[in-house]
Amino acid sequence: MRFDRAFAVLALAAAVVATACAPAAGTAVRPRAASKPGLATVTKEVDGDTIHVDLAGVDERIRFIGVDTPETHGKNGLVECFGKEASDHTASLIPVGTRLRLVRDAEARDRYGRLLAYVYRASDDLFVNLALARDGFADVLTFPPNVAHAQEFVAAVRDARNANRGLWRACGSADVPIEN
Repeated sequence: MRFDRAFAVLALAAAVVATACAPAAGTAVRPRAASKPGLATVTKEVDGDTIHVDLAGVDERIRFIGVDTPETHGKNGLVECFGKEASDHTASLIPVGTRLRLVRDAEARDRYGRLLAYVYRASDDLFVNLALARDGFADVLTFPPNVAHAQEFVAAVRDARNANRGLWRACGSADVPIEN
């Protein structure tokens, strides 16, 4: 009798876990390869800190971890100072067709479903996130626990700001809207 009760409790626990882990009805399940960053190819530029890639045959929207470029098409049509320049700079560093190495931090995705990554150009291992900060095209934007390179980003932005590079020269700040 005791064995039957223990078995029933275990079966109930297994059913609860299976239900909690199962996707809701109508929810698409992403292929496993799509959740493990690795080698990818740029398929589309979105803006200075977001791109689309082909990752193991799956189109993934990638958000660069740790940096934030000025908006080019934000809420209500918001366009910030140096947004186009930041987008153009990203496109020049990693144009469509560029092979990338993507590295995750603690969290795989943001609240918008974008894959979060440290982006490296495969041909020469250029750390794109850091290059954007160092060249004055991005500010620091960290969300713990994704902070593996936070100190590098802070130092790069400080140096770009002190040298008056990029957006710091043109705008004085990363969040200045363009006057219409």
